[in-house]
Amino acid sequence: MSNRLFQSIVHQMKDAIDRIIGVVDENGVVLASSELSRIGETISGIKEELLYTNDKFFLGGYTYCPINNHGKTEYIVFVEGEDSVSENLSTLMCVSLSNIKALYDEKYDKSSFVKNIILDNILPTDIYAKSKELHLNTETPRIVYLIKFSQKADIVPIDVIQNLFPDKNKDYVLTVGETDVVLVRELKSAIEAKEAEKVAKSIVDTVNSEFYIKVTVGIGTVVESIRDLAKSYKESQIALEVGKVFDNEKSIINYQSLGIGRLIYQLPTTLCEMFLQEVFKRGALDSLDRETLITIQAFFENNLNVSETSRKLFVHRNTLVYRLEKIRKLTGLDLREFDHAITFKVALMVNKYMASKPSRYI
Repeated sequence: MSNRLFQSIVHQMKDAIDRIIGVVDENGVVLASSELSRIGETISGIKEELLYTNDKFFLGGYTYCPINNHGKTEYIVFVEGEDSVSENLSTLMCVSLSNIKALYDEKYDKSSFVKNIILDNILPTDIYAKSKELHLNTETPRIVYLIKFSQKADIVPIDVIQNLFPDKNKDYVLTVGETDVVLVRELKSAIEAKEAEKVAKSIVDTVNSEFYIKVTVGIGTVVESIRDLAKSYKESQIALEVGKVFDNEKSIINYQSLGIGRLIYQLPTTLCEMFLQEVFKRGALDSLDRETLITIQAFFENNLNVSETSRKLFVHRNTLVYRLEKIRKLTGLDLREFDHAITFKVALMVNKYMASKPSRYI
């Protein structure tokens, strides 16, 4: 926020308040004051006080009231005196400056503008005009990451990610929920786009090793225009949602790698129910025991190769053939035939998708 704006507000207030008033930053540097000679002065003790409180405090004959932004203090109002009048005045100034700061950020802050784009809170026709006003490059490759923290902790999620990507001119770190953070990253070239998952891995590894918190990262597709950031953000959301159903053990899910899971996720549940009824008649799926399901999974993982699957399962080849024959008798599908295997694989995924819904058909 502009220090000039702070000074303008303080200047307008000084005639109505017969005390010295002003604003300092978190390091105690005076940014604005009704006594102009104090601007630039550093007040000792401010930084130390902020370590212990985010509420009003008294220091050196002045009352200080922090302006909190998502639990973080960037600016502190000060009013001469340590009495109830100075407390009330500091509270009024805090409320006023906090609201003015919010309006200022919404109008002039690049991060707020980018957040409004990804949340579809701004008309497409206004995006280019506002980008020009903020000197933002509209036609450059960008990608959106949605980072979901698994639990609340003492750390502030946005601060963690902001420290990993400090370049505020090219990387925008935004909070979209109590445990959700969005990273909008500007890319230099197509080569950098191919390394999108490496960036996600560095985020997961750092948060895991330094803070012992599990995070999952959804990655949208690369977009060439700033107006398409909302599309990339929605894709990162879908990536996490689909991953939760089909790849819940993965911590990084790329929208481009969702494959058939993305298609199934978008199907109407009634269509899924009809498909399952046709493939698994008379409860055939429920009749398959755990050992058989493990065998099926291994068979798919080894590209329908009987010899390789039996080796991985440590069973005789004939034992595996017997199990596959048993599956054929129960379901009518021979997994050794490609078309049958595809049908079975899709049906298992559809069943998994339906199981994730509040009411399960099969």
